[in-house]
Amino acid sequence: MDLPQQEKTGDPNKRCEVVFAGAGGQGLIVSAMLLGEGAIREGKNVVETQSYGIAARGGLSIAELIIDTEEIIFQQIQRPDVILALTENAMERFAGFAERGALVFFDTTCLADRVGMNFWGFPFVKLAHGLGRPGVANLIALGAMVARTGMIRMDSLIPVVGETFPEAAVANIEALRLGENLVASRSREDMG
Repeated sequence: MDLPQQEKTGDPNKRCEVVFAGAGGQGLIVSAMLLGEGAIREGKNVVETQSYGIAARGGLSIAELIIDTEEIIFQQIQRPDVILALTENAMERFAGFAERGALVFFDTTCLADRVGMNFWGFPFVKLAHGLGRPGVANLIALGAMVARTGMIRMDSLIPVVGETFPEAAVANIEALRLGENLVASRSREDMG
């Protein structure tokens, strides 16, 4: 379900700075790459950078993505528009950006709840386990982020996910759609 344009965070034709932060092994870098490829397919320019701690699995992992219709000259995040925080450490590092207007998505399965209109918490890990695929929490989160912001179209992202993981295409697309539906349900609750 596509939300009305006024419900989304901004113009899909403007620059969007996205941060994926959490622990190594949570699929954050993959999520950034998938989102970037979807944006490229829409004719947008993309820059992605990544950093991770000494221990790839479990250490701090951050992927930063800039999407713009214009040429990207400065290739570092200056003011994130959208953040996904999947660990408490990542949340502590990036929560302050919510006060500056960034949308902060986080996992309520693992993190303390946050209050504020720019915090978007959902039980991504719990829902992934419910699907019988614990490794798709990142895709549920990505579906929610894309649905809420409109930074790219979901119909640009779905083929990328299907082509990247053809053996698990149906399950992975189901995870994206679940994230999309979470946002639609919350938006209906906020309106009603």
